Amino acid sequence: MSRGGLVLDMRALPRRMQLVVDGVSGEPFADVPGGALWEEVLHWAVSKHGLAPASWTDYLRLTVGGTLSNGGVSGQSFRYGPQVSNVSQLEVVTGDGECHVCSRSTDADLFFAVLGGLGQFGVITRARIPLSPAPQTVRWMRVVYASFAEYAADAEWLVTRPPHEAFDYVEGFAFVRSDDPVNGWPCVPIPDGARFDPSLLPDGAGPVLYCLEVALYQQRGADDDDMDKVRVGEMMRELKYVQGLEFAAGVGYVDFLSRVNRVEDEARRNGSWAAPHPWLNLFISSRDIADFDRAVLNGMLADGVDGPMLIYPMLKAKWDPATSVALPEGEIFYLVALLRFCRPYTLGGGPPVDELVAQNKSIIDACRSNGYDYKIYFPSYHAQPDWARHFGAKWSRFVERKARYDPLAILAPGQNIFPRTPSSSAVSAAAAAVIV
Repeated sequence: MSRGGLVLDMRALPRRMQLVVDGVSGEPFADVPGGALWEEVLHWAVSKHGLAPASWTDYLRLTVGGTLSNGGVSGQSFRYGPQVSNVSQLEVVTGDGECHVCSRSTDADLFFAVLGGLGQFGVITRARIPLSPAPQTVRWMRVVYASFAEYAADAEWLVTRPPHEAFDYVEGFAFVRSDDPVNGWPCVPIPDGARFDPSLLPDGAGPVLYCLEVALYQQRGADDDDMDKVRVGEMMRELKYVQGLEFAAGVGYVDFLSRVNRVEDEARRNGSWAAPHPWLNLFISSRDIADFDRAVLNGMLADGVDGPMLIYPMLKAKWDPATSVALPEGEIFYLVALLRFCRPYTLGGGPPVDELVAQNKSIIDACRSNGYDYKIYFPSYHAQPDWARHFGAKWSRFVERKARYDPLAILAPGQNIFPRTPSSSAVSAAAAAVIV
């Protein structure tokens, strides 16, 4: 991970969390260590204070500092923004060894540099996260589409609704038209025991189908519940999914947010958790998502990826452009997450990891050659010109921030953005090239 260097285990720091109430607004915040898991934040905030952050990742066993260094997205991002838009203050140790407390109003350039900064500017040691009253229950629904055009139109309609008419969570995924337990329709039904009836699919349905997943958070109360049922019914009536392929469940809020833990538990039991999983995560503009679906999901990946193929829209307006995160140009863009696993030999084996990594590269090459408006989420490049292309108009600011906060290029050498040298020449040279 860091050849010739050190890897910091932020989990080794004390993980004490504190509730902080703003003296002027009265708004509550969680002060949490950078090494705390979001799962720990969830249980602490809900059980002790009845509060919760607004934005999450699907998988909660990730560190606070880790997701804030990248973006932090899930089905709540269209409404509440990514996790980098849901933090009010950071404690950061920069590459020059200084400890800073920064926010939008204090040392703002460092604050925004670190958010989505891939660890290049500083180590997040603490974060202050806004809290609000935690929902009690969640109305969770899945519906199925045979047409990608109808799926995308409905998903984009849902994420652009005004807040009082919107769900709290909108995600979706592609799956294979088969009874394969990993890639096919058995992955769709909720709750456990529900049955998918493939005979309801329309004639002419292709090899890839789509599942739109939505959720509405609820507080306890009969009046609220009745209003929520009406609201849900009105929104669902507008959707063009395959009738009869609807699945719904009422679950607790913490259970809903922890739903991926069950997937992890099963993966640990069958051995796939410890196997390589060369994931590929992309942001692709709405302008190009239909072409991507035809070329990649229904072309290269028509048999599935032995794991989820997430595809759902987000709104660029929910992302602060001052952060370091690189995004597509389009206002509506999709997360495409190919969460593949190499099947262990105990499960019959599968393509070797090198073959899957090569396929990921082919997908990225197709995005570039077709002129798609896209960015890699969790980017990995090996040469500075590729990084410059990735950050685009943000590259010059990225280089200038590196020279300011980590002039010796001590931090995150494994990203291969800035070479580590015994002097500041590497970063200064990059900065000079930007200026020229």
